[in-house]
Amino acid sequence: MSRPPLPPFSADTAAQKVRMAEDAWNGRDPEKVALAYTEDSRWRNRAEFLHGRAAIVEFLKRKWARELDYRLIKEVWAWQGNRIAVRFAYEWHDDSNNWFRSYGNENWEFDEQGLMRLRLASINDLPIRASERKYHWPPGRRPDGHPTLSELGL
Repeated sequence: MSRPPLPPFSADTAAQKVRMAEDAWNGRDPEKVALAYTEDSRWRNRAEFLHGRAAIVEFLKRKWARELDYRLIKEVWAWQGNRIAVRFAYEWHDDSNNWFRSYGNENWEFDEQGLMRLRLASINDLPIRASERKYHWPPGRRPDGHPTLSELGL
């Protein structure tokens, strides 16, 4: 299975790969998101270590059951060859309606077919008031005209 764009990445193809990942995660479909990763993909997400698509699917199900009204923006930080570094911020609330903005960085490594084989994520959660939210689009893909992380000052 091939997942273009394929490495080695350029500025344009790295940005395309990042936007595709953002769109998939904003769709919140664990099975669909997991298809972007190799069968034996390895993850570090905060202090959790995952191996394989099945573990990714279960992780994402748990994540989006807890992180409600999830909205994500990703941005390329750097790229070289088959690797992309990403910074991101997402907003969500828990079942008690406490809002958070989670900030983080990810390091991605892809195989020759464009599937991610390694994802290393560091994430911090900042409690925010509902009035401090910056992401107000309907569930799903971030609208093309919506400001980026840099434009939002994040």
